[in-house]
Amino acid sequence: MTVIEARAIEKRFGTLHVLRGVSLAVAKGEVVVVIGPSGSGKSTLLRCLCGLEMLDGGELYVEGRLVAGSESAKSWQGRRRMRARFHELRGEIGMIFQRFNLYPHMTALGNVMEAPVRVRRLAGTEADRMARELLAKVGLSDKTDVYPAKLSGGQQQRVAIARALAMQPKVLLFDEVTSALDPELIGEVLKVMRGLAGEGMTMVVVSHEMQFAEDVADRVVFMDEGVLVEEGAPGEIFRNPREKRTRAFLQRILER
Repeated sequence: MTVIEARAIEKRFGTLHVLRGVSLAVAKGEVVVVIGPSGSGKSTLLRCLCGLEMLDGGELYVEGRLVAGSESAKSWQGRRRMRARFHELRGEIGMIFQRFNLYPHMTALGNVMEAPVRVRRLAGTEADRMARELLAKVGLSDKTDVYPAKLSGGQQQRVAIARALAMQPKVLLFDEVTSALDPELIGEVLKVMRGLAGEGMTMVVVSHEMQFAEDVADRVVFMDEGVLVEEGAPGEIFRNPREKRTRAFLQRILER
Protein backbone atom coordinates (compact mmCIF):
# COMPACT_ATOMS: atom_id res chain seq x y z
CA MET A 1 0.00 0.00 0.00
CA THR A 2 1.28 3.46 -0.89
CA VAL A 3 1.32 5.70 2.18
CA ILE A 4 2.40 8.97 0.61
CA GLU A 5 2.76 9.95 -3.04
CA ALA A 6 3.92 13.11 -4.77
CA ARG A 7 2.98 13.46 -8.42
CA ALA A 8 4.97 15.92 -10.54
CA ILE A 9 5.16 18.48 -7.75
CA GLU A 10 6.56 21.94 -8.40
CA LYS A 11 7.77 24.55 -5.95
CA ARG A 12 9.07 28.05 -6.57
CA PHE A 13 10.32 30.77 -4.28
CA GLY A 14 10.05 33.87 -6.42
CA THR A 15 12.23 33.29 -9.48
CA LEU A 16 13.94 30.28 -7.87
CA HIS A 17 12.51 27.03 -9.24
CA VAL A 18 13.27 24.60 -6.39
CA LEU A 19 11.25 21.50 -7.34
CA ARG A 20 10.75 20.64 -11.00
CA GLY A 21 8.13 17.94 -11.49
CA VAL A 22 9.25 15.59 -8.70
CA SER A 23 7.31 12.34 -8.37
CA LEU A 24 7.86 9.97 -5.47
CA ALA A 25 5.72 7.18 -4.00
CA VAL A 26 6.54 5.57 -0.64
CA ALA A 27 5.03 2.23 0.34
CA LYS A 28 4.04 1.20 3.85
CA GLY A 29 7.10 0.07 5.81
CA GLU A 30 9.53 1.37 3.21
CA VAL A 31 12.64 3.38 4.09
CA VAL A 32 13.58 5.86 1.36
CA VAL A 33 16.80 7.86 1.74
CA VAL A 34 17.09 11.02 -0.36
CA ILE A 35 20.61 12.16 -1.19
CA GLY A 36 22.02 15.00 -3.24
CA PRO A 37 24.05 18.21 -3.07
CA SER A 38 23.03 21.20 -0.98
CA GLY A 39 20.36 23.25 -2.74
CA SER A 40 19.01 20.33 -4.74
CA GLY A 41 15.51 20.59 -3.21
CA LYS A 42 15.65 17.71 -0.75
CA SER A 43 14.44 19.62 2.31
CA THR A 44 11.83 21.50 0.30
CA LEU A 45 10.47 18.15 -0.89
CA LEU A 46 9.98 17.02 2.72
CA ARG A 47 8.34 20.33 3.64
CA CYS A 48 5.89 19.89 0.75
CA LEU A 49 5.13 16.31 1.82
CA CYS A 50 4.06 17.42 5.29
CA GLY A 51 2.23 20.60 4.29
CA LEU A 52 4.75 23.16 5.52
CA GLU A 53 5.00 24.48 1.95
CA MET A 54 2.21 24.96 -0.58
CA LEU A 55 2.58 23.25 -3.95
CA ASP A 56 2.90 25.37 -7.07
CA GLY A 57 2.17 22.39 -9.27
CA GLY A 58 1.39 18.70 -9.11
CA GLU A 59 -0.52 16.74 -6.47
CA LEU A 60 0.09 15.09 -3.12
CA TYR A 61 -1.77 12.00 -1.92
CA VAL A 62 -1.80 10.33 1.51
CA GLU A 63 -3.12 6.75 1.45
CA GLY A 64 -4.78 7.50 -1.89
CA ARG A 65 -6.52 10.64 -0.71
CA LEU A 66 -5.77 13.89 -2.51
CA VAL A 67 -4.39 16.28 0.11
CA ALA A 68 -2.83 19.07 -1.93
CA GLY A 69 -2.69 20.23 -5.52
CA SER A 70 -1.67 23.29 -7.47
CA GLU A 71 -5.30 24.24 -8.09
CA SER A 72 -5.84 24.49 -4.34
CA ALA A 73 -3.15 27.18 -4.04
CA LYS A 74 -4.63 29.53 -6.64
CA SER A 75 -7.28 31.07 -4.40
CA TRP A 76 -7.64 31.81 -0.71
CA GLN A 77 -10.54 29.33 -0.57
CA GLY A 78 -8.33 26.62 -2.08
CA ARG A 79 -5.49 27.36 0.32
CA ARG A 80 -7.95 27.23 3.20
CA ARG A 81 -9.23 23.82 2.09
CA MET A 82 -5.66 22.55 1.70
CA ARG A 83 -4.72 23.71 5.18
CA ALA A 84 -7.86 22.06 6.55
CA ARG A 85 -6.92 18.74 4.93
CA PHE A 86 -3.41 18.91 6.37
CA HIS A 87 -4.90 19.86 9.75
CA GLU A 88 -6.92 16.64 9.65
CA LEU A 89 -3.72 14.74 8.94
CA ARG A 90 -1.72 16.26 11.77
CA GLY A 91 0.11 13.45 13.47
CA GLU A 92 -0.13 11.08 10.52
CA ILE A 93 2.98 12.66 8.97
CA GLY A 94 5.72 13.25 11.53
CA MET A 95 8.63 15.60 10.77
CA ILE A 96 11.98 15.70 12.54
CA PHE A 97 14.10 18.73 11.68
CA GLN A 98 17.81 19.44 11.50
CA ARG A 99 17.35 21.85 14.41
CA PHE A 100 15.54 20.18 17.26
CA ASN A 101 12.76 22.78 17.80
CA LEU A 102 12.04 21.60 21.33
CA TYR A 103 10.10 23.83 23.74
CA PRO A 104 12.88 25.22 25.98
CA HIS A 105 10.53 25.80 28.92
CA MET A 106 9.38 22.16 28.99
CA THR A 107 11.21 19.07 30.19
CA ALA A 108 11.87 16.17 27.85
CA LEU A 109 8.71 14.54 29.19
CA GLY A 110 6.67 17.70 28.69
CA ASN A 111 7.87 18.07 25.10
CA VAL A 112 6.76 14.53 24.24
CA MET A 113 3.41 14.84 26.05
CA GLU A 114 2.37 18.20 24.60
CA ALA A 115 0.98 17.22 21.19
CA PRO A 116 -0.94 14.10 22.31
CA VAL A 117 -2.66 16.15 25.01
CA ARG A 118 -3.31 19.27 22.90
CA VAL A 119 -4.09 17.67 19.54
CA ARG A 120 -5.29 14.13 20.28
CA ARG A 121 -6.93 15.13 23.59
CA LEU A 122 -5.22 12.25 25.34
CA ALA A 123 -5.73 12.17 29.10
CA GLY A 124 -2.74 13.42 31.06
CA THR A 125 -2.06 10.10 32.80
CA GLU A 126 -2.14 8.20 29.51
CA ALA A 127 0.05 10.80 27.78
CA ASP A 128 2.52 10.61 30.67
CA ARG A 129 2.72 6.82 30.42
CA MET A 130 3.19 6.88 26.64
CA ALA A 131 5.79 9.66 26.78
CA ARG A 132 7.85 7.74 29.34
CA GLU A 133 7.71 4.62 27.18
CA LEU A 134 8.85 6.57 24.11
CA LEU A 135 11.69 8.26 25.95
CA ALA A 136 12.80 4.82 27.12
CA LYS A 137 12.57 3.62 23.52
CA VAL A 138 15.05 6.28 22.39
CA GLY A 139 17.33 5.60 25.36
CA LEU A 140 16.39 8.58 27.51
CA SER A 141 14.42 7.11 30.39
CA ASP A 142 16.78 8.88 32.81
CA LYS A 143 16.20 12.31 31.21
CA THR A 144 12.44 12.71 31.63
CA ASP A 145 12.70 15.73 33.95
CA VAL A 146 15.64 17.42 32.19
CA TYR A 147 15.18 20.62 30.15
CA PRO A 148 16.55 20.86 26.57
CA ALA A 149 19.34 23.27 27.56
CA LYS A 150 20.81 20.55 29.77
CA LEU A 151 20.72 17.88 27.03
CA SER A 152 23.34 17.20 24.38
CA GLY A 153 22.45 17.71 20.74
CA GLY A 154 22.04 13.98 20.23
CA GLN A 155 19.78 13.72 23.25
CA GLN A 156 17.67 16.65 22.06
CA GLN A 157 17.29 15.03 18.65
CA ARG A 158 16.17 11.79 20.27
CA VAL A 159 13.56 13.71 22.28
CA ALA A 160 12.39 15.22 18.98
CA ILE A 161 12.02 11.72 17.52
CA ALA A 162 10.06 10.57 20.58
CA ARG A 163 7.85 13.65 20.25
CA ALA A 164 7.06 12.78 16.63
CA LEU A 165 6.35 9.15 17.56
CA ALA A 166 3.91 10.28 20.25
CA MET A 167 1.42 11.21 17.53
CA GLN A 168 1.55 7.64 16.17
CA PRO A 169 2.39 8.78 12.62
CA LYS A 170 1.98 6.68 9.50
CA VAL A 171 5.20 8.09 8.05
CA LEU A 172 8.19 9.90 9.52
CA LEU A 173 10.19 12.49 7.59
CA PHE A 174 13.79 13.16 8.71
CA ASP A 175 15.47 16.32 7.43
CA GLU A 176 19.26 15.93 7.83
CA VAL A 177 18.75 15.19 11.50
CA THR A 178 22.42 14.43 12.19
CA SER A 179 24.01 17.33 10.29
CA ALA A 180 23.99 19.71 13.27
CA LEU A 181 25.48 17.14 15.66
CA ASP A 182 29.04 16.60 16.77
CA PRO A 183 30.46 13.44 15.14
CA GLU A 184 30.48 11.45 18.40
CA LEU A 185 26.72 12.07 18.84
CA ILE A 186 25.60 11.00 15.37
CA GLY A 187 25.70 7.28 16.14
CA GLU A 188 23.17 7.45 18.97
CA VAL A 189 20.58 9.11 16.69
CA LEU A 190 21.24 6.73 13.80
CA LYS A 191 20.83 3.79 16.21
CA VAL A 192 17.31 4.97 17.04
CA MET A 193 16.51 5.41 13.34
CA ARG A 194 17.83 1.93 12.56
CA GLY A 195 15.58 0.55 15.27
CA LEU A 196 12.54 2.29 13.83
CA ALA A 197 13.33 0.96 10.36
CA GLY A 198 13.64 -2.53 11.80
CA GLU A 199 10.19 -2.18 13.35
CA GLY A 200 8.66 -1.36 9.95
CA MET A 201 8.20 2.40 10.31
CA THR A 202 7.64 4.13 6.98
CA MET A 203 10.43 6.69 6.65
CA VAL A 204 11.69 9.29 4.18
CA VAL A 205 15.17 10.39 5.22
CA VAL A 206 17.21 13.25 3.78
CA SER A 207 20.77 12.46 4.78
CA HIS A 208 24.46 12.54 3.88
CA GLU A 209 25.07 9.43 5.99
CA MET A 210 25.86 7.07 3.12
CA GLN A 211 26.60 4.05 5.29
CA PHE A 212 23.23 4.42 6.98
CA ALA A 213 21.56 4.67 3.58
CA GLU A 214 23.33 1.56 2.32
CA ASP A 215 22.55 -0.45 5.46
CA VAL A 216 18.95 0.61 6.11
CA ALA A 217 17.29 2.02 2.98
CA ASP A 218 15.02 -0.01 0.77
CA ARG A 219 15.51 2.65 -1.90
CA VAL A 220 17.89 5.54 -2.45
CA VAL A 221 16.79 8.63 -4.38
CA PHE A 222 19.31 11.08 -5.85
CA MET A 223 18.16 14.66 -6.43
CA ASP A 224 19.96 17.51 -8.15
CA GLU A 225 18.79 20.97 -9.25
CA GLY A 226 15.21 20.24 -8.20
CA VAL A 227 14.91 17.04 -10.22
CA LEU A 228 14.74 13.42 -9.16
CA VAL A 229 17.69 12.20 -11.23
CA GLU A 230 17.91 8.54 -10.29
CA GLU A 231 16.51 6.02 -7.81
CA GLY A 232 17.11 2.40 -7.01
CA ALA A 233 18.28 -0.12 -4.44
CA PRO A 234 21.24 1.09 -2.35
CA GLY A 235 23.64 -1.38 -3.97
CA GLU A 236 22.68 -0.17 -7.44
CA ILE A 237 22.98 3.52 -6.62
CA PHE A 238 26.25 3.33 -4.68
CA ARG A 239 28.09 0.78 -6.80
CA ASN A 240 26.64 1.13 -10.28
CA PRO A 241 24.81 4.47 -10.73
CA ARG A 242 23.43 5.00 -14.21
CA GLU A 243 23.51 8.79 -14.33
CA LYS A 244 26.62 10.94 -14.71
CA ARG A 245 25.40 13.44 -12.10
CA THR A 246 24.91 10.65 -9.56
CA ARG A 247 28.41 9.29 -10.17
CA ALA A 248 29.98 12.74 -9.80
CA PHE A 249 28.14 13.42 -6.53
CA LEU A 250 29.02 10.07 -4.99
CA GLN A 251 32.64 10.43 -5.99
CA ARG A 252 32.86 13.76 -4.18
CA ILE A 253 31.09 12.42 -1.07
CA LEU A 254 32.90 9.10 -0.79
CA GLU A 255 36.35 10.63 -1.28
CA ARG A 256 35.97 12.84 1.84
